[in-house]
Amino acid sequence: MTDQTPSAPITQDVLTIPRKLPETGRTNIVGLTRPQLQEALIAAGTPERQARMRVGQVWQWVYHWGVRDFAAMTNLAKDYRALLAEHFEIVLPEIVTRQISQDGTRKYLVRIAGGHEVEVVYIPEEGRGTLCISSQVGCTLTCSFCHTGTQKLVRNLTPAEIVGQLMLARDDLGEWPVQGAPKDETRLVSNIVLMGMGEPLYNFENVRDAMKVVMDGEGLSLSRRRITLSTSGVVPEIARTAQEIGCLLAVSFHATTDEVRDRLVPINKRWNIATLLEALRDYPRLTNSERITFEYVMLDGVNDTDADARRLVKLIQGIPAKINLIPFNEWPGAPYRRSSPERIRAFADIIYKAGYASPIRTPRGEDIMAACGQLKSATERGRKTRAQIEAEAS
Repeated sequence: MTDQTPSAPITQDVLTIPRKLPETGRTNIVGLTRPQLQEALIAAGTPERQARMRVGQVWQWVYHWGVRDFAAMTNLAKDYRALLAEHFEIVLPEIVTRQISQDGTRKYLVRIAGGHEVEVVYIPEEGRGTLCISSQVGCTLTCSFCHTGTQKLVRNLTPAEIVGQLMLARDDLGEWPVQGAPKDETRLVSNIVLMGMGEPLYNFENVRDAMKVVMDGEGLSLSRRRITLSTSGVVPEIARTAQEIGCLLAVSFHATTDEVRDRLVPINKRWNIATLLEALRDYPRLTNSERITFEYVMLDGVNDTDADARRLVKLIQGIPAKINLIPFNEWPGAPYRRSSPERIRAFADIIYKAGYASPIRTPRGEDIMAACGQLKSATERGRKTRAQIEAEAS
């Protein structure tokens, strides 16, 4: 008798809606890496001997000063600014709606090319501000506790659409420096987490190129230690993340047995806990990172026992790690309930006594459905009844 259990998707073998770009005939500068921008400038008529210098000048205007108009790039000759305007544009995704939570969290519904929408969340905290950005429209992973997972994958985001999320947040927060003003080292967006809609490692090349732009020291200038990529466990891409991006890594772990993780995170059927942990053991050495973050959503009666806590400690033994305990953020039709505060504290205590940091994440933005696991584009949400969502979740 053969096993009829379907495996989690390994590649994105779903119907993908083609990206419809406006036919302006101009190339969007946002999201191009330095080599790509240099190649594009040369193709547009920039002399090769000047190209590297021009890349540096344009890069600073776009990514340091936040300028969108070539005419404002005053250290470039007028005829060169005209050439840029003829061949290039500086275009960001469009903010459709902005909601501000009682706790200051901001959630943006953002429209990208083709009319598709993703959500972006800004979380202000004392001494830091974290921007949660999306890498796909929808998601292919169907994790049963995650609201985003009830929305089918539409397509991958481009580097421009990923970088653009940071830039539009800086627009909204008024964070671009002002020429001639005293230098202000305060960063309202000091950290990025790739924890929004989608699985970043199923869109690896676009995420990698976007992060190269974000990490560039002469522009947006966020160091790799200020960027955390969260994956559900796409094992073949974990080593590539270390080598080609080098950011910090978080893993949506959520269970201590394959039986439970198969249900919560279906990709586990393809790469089980043992296989995932083997890949993770190499990651800190590859990037010199301090530790891997294990994300663990607390589900009442599912994965929150003392035995689970002890198994978790044993599983991650030898991996530099911290465990983020996430009280389940409920959504309409969700098939789970949040563990009680007492249960979460008891779970955290076992992990802490074993020598691991075990912070309990304070839910943020729940009143605007901006908390972890709640993201889902408003138009998609509006098309479905509660009964439909419940049916999909089960």
